[in-house]
Amino acid sequence: MSPRLRRLSRPGGLLLLAVLAWALPYGLGGYAIHVVDIALVFALLAIGMGLAMGIAGQINLAQIAFFGVGAYTTAILTTRSGLGFWPAAVLAILAAALTGLLVAIPALRMQSHYLGIVTLGLALGFINWTTNAGPAGGADGISAIPVPPMFGVDLSSEYLYYYLEVVVFAAALAFGLFVVRTSLGRRMRAMRDDPLAAGAIGAEIPLLRMTAFLLSSVYGGIAGVLYAGLIRFVAPDTFNIANMFLLLAMVVIGGRQSLVGCVIGAAGLTLIRERLSDYPTYAQLGFGVVVVAMVVFAPTGLAGIPARVRGVLERRRGPAGRAALLPFRPYDPVEPADGPADGAEILEIREVAKQFRGLKALKGVSLSVDRGEIRGIVGPNGSGKTTLFNVISGFYKASGGQVSVAGRAVGGARPYRLSMLGVARTFQNLRLFADLTVRDNLLVALDRTRTRAIWRYALWPVAIWRQEHALNRQADDLLARFGLTEFADAPPGSLPYGIQRRIEIARAMAGSPRLLLLDEPAAGLNGEEVRRLAEIVRSIRDSGVTVVLIEHNMGLVMSLCERVTVLAGGEVIAEGTPAEVAGDRAVIEAYLGDSAMAGLPLPEVSQ
Repeated sequence: MSPRLRRLSRPGGLLLLAVLAWALPYGLGGYAIHVVDIALVFALLAIGMGLAMGIAGQINLAQIAFFGVGAYTTAILTTRSGLGFWPAAVLAILAAALTGLLVAIPALRMQSHYLGIVTLGLALGFINWTTNAGPAGGADGISAIPVPPMFGVDLSSEYLYYYLEVVVFAAALAFGLFVVRTSLGRRMRAMRDDPLAAGAIGAEIPLLRMTAFLLSSVYGGIAGVLYAGLIRFVAPDTFNIANMFLLLAMVVIGGRQSLVGCVIGAAGLTLIRERLSDYPTYAQLGFGVVVVAMVVFAPTGLAGIPARVRGVLERRRGPAGRAALLPFRPYDPVEPADGPADGAEILEIREVAKQFRGLKALKGVSLSVDRGEIRGIVGPNGSGKTTLFNVISGFYKASGGQVSVAGRAVGGARPYRLSMLGVARTFQNLRLFADLTVRDNLLVALDRTRTRAIWRYALWPVAIWRQEHALNRQADDLLARFGLTEFADAPPGSLPYGIQRRIEIARAMAGSPRLLLLDEPAAGLNGEEVRRLAEIVRSIRDSGVTVVLIEHNMGLVMSLCERVTVLAGGEVIAEGTPAEVAGDRAVIEAYLGDSAMAGLPLPEVSQ
């Protein structure tokens, strides 16, 4: 279907879903509508879990605890403190959000299965509290929760309560999709795919992790409030580990990277569980087998199957009709009078050392790079070139010495802070966001807003839409400049290696850097691609960006760089013009060994 037809069909599809949702209770009995109400509660939980796990890549097994905090806070405030249901509901959601922020603290220090173990431990701790604490009613729970008042509507009827739930669910799903498809969601997906690369282009990884847990906990709190108002009784059995793993199964089977998939998984497994209520042991075993099968054979869940089928069909169709790489459109050169003063240093490195336990990767490296320069850094494998880049860009903290950018000391600064100061980089091994399109890769880097501005999502979403339109216009310009327009909607991993290299340079330039660090950009390129790369780098320099280049292709280095710094054994052994470096005896010995003859020219080394 064409994009225009999709846009035209979307309102009709939404209207049809609204009509079906409104008419659903008329065809259901009392028990069936109760099951649907429970399914909507689990769907809300699944959306929150999907935002944290599938979108942001944070393993969160504490979602059932957020659910319990919302339900128990509502129950305690309404039955023990005499507070009205809706004021108690607001406080319950705030309590769940606070709990989410506390749970997020371990995510700043650990990831992967370690984070899963910690969040599972926190969920177990909550279950233990509800079972034994007096305010929570112990094993007996809390009953007599009041019916939520709603302008005279009797919400004790589960039929009428359904309409309250479906409105809240629709708003929550719409908000979740809004987050996923705009700048915050792109940054969280970039963090999920590659947190190092995301940090290098300005994503505030610590705040994004906190935000993911905050969103997840808010959805858990809302689900807890609705559950308390529906059942009007809470007990520890509802918030047990079995339900936690059932929720995990819903998200995995439905598709953790798709909020709609999470909803489908929640609805489907809720209905199946009710069908198998007489066989709970077999049901749990069956869910476990299905989860394992999905992880092995369909890791993106049911929601990812259509995309996988499309990929198979496209591969079978072959290369006919594929998009072509268009010519690079050079940047407008900056006149010397308009640029920074000649000779001013953009990068200064003083006696920088880096030690990994017993290995000294850098030993007092010093160099300075002038504004508007293309500086080459060369040396044999293992000489410390990439380690130096990692220190400059904030991935490593130097063991000694100082790094300054534009006269400002940046030692120990996080990568995203350096990105905001105008430092951009590419990587020796490509680090594109594989699950994002080419356009989204650029949009992540183009977005320079701070994560603390997420309040606009709740209070002023119009500003987010305006920002999206502006970012997409910038992305169109950048795609056209680098000849990538025809690949805008393709995943980078499906494209040839040379095109991926160009995408990475385009992404680095999306942040409008002052200093661009290129780590072996010619690696794996053929002769024509290397020639085009040289044109791109010269144009970037002419636009006012200083370029520092690590490269093994000495032909490219000698033709492109004004000055070259040579590293060997973690030390600077030579520095000067390409001609001066090529004739330096220390350089020749570093490449060819101590037996090399004096005056022997430095050979061309190709990768």
